[in-house]
Amino acid sequence: MKTILTVTAVAAGLLFSAASFAAEPPAVVKAAVADKARPAADTERDANRKPAEAVAFAGIKAGDKVADINPGGGYFTRIFSKVVGPTGKVYGVIGAATLAQRPTAGDGMKALQADAQYGNIVFHASDYDKLSMPEALDVAWTSDNYHDFKNRPAGFTEAMNKAIFAALKPGGTYIVIDHAAEKGSGGRDTNTLHRVDPDLVKKEVLAAGFKLDGESNILANPADDHKGGVGDGAVKGKTDQFVFKFKKP
Repeated sequence: MKTILTVTAVAAGLLFSAASFAAEPPAVVKAAVADKARPAADTERDANRKPAEAVAFAGIKAGDKVADINPGGGYFTRIFSKVVGPTGKVYGVIGAATLAQRPTAGDGMKALQADAQYGNIVFHASDYDKLSMPEALDVAWTSDNYHDFKNRPAGFTEAMNKAIFAALKPGGTYIVIDHAAEKGSGGRDTNTLHRVDPDLVKKEVLAAGFKLDGESNILANPADDHKGGVGDGAVKGKTDQFVFKFKKP
């Protein structure tokens, strides 16, 4: 009996370890990343951001409705667009308060929306802590933003996570990627080093009602000691990052 239990425990450990790695990206994801229409400024970052592996880990597929929350220049938005295809939709969500302060903040998403080759991209203005979407989502995604959200007024990320939970379909996926801070540091380094403790993110998202569905080490970097800013020296573009996948039950 002891031997059986030991073997079972080892097998379970191996399954958990395997779950931490992204699956081989589907052909449609590889094609989206290889798309010649992607800007050089984006493709130059692929070696560090590993978009094919990240999107494959998220499980984004044809027909999905995806919200890219605070999408920046649209690095992932373009890739999502090609993956979900003509039956899917990608919302580039930018905060209404941000747009009120900087009206030009939405220009990049508006340009993508007007680009015929990205006919399924929709620029959408909505504050993240009061997220309101035109339709239920299959996937909500935010990358390298959570630490900045922690610099908003107290309770912002908690409210945002609840709003994202409400915006997703049952079984929907919430992806959070960010620069890892020192374990136990909580939100200490969000404004100075632009990092956040992965355990804090996990705690807050789970408190909103999500279940942890997986973690990936595709962006892990053991050489990063978490003590410097994300733009400092050799660590720039190569920070140790966590990739969490949560599910709405």
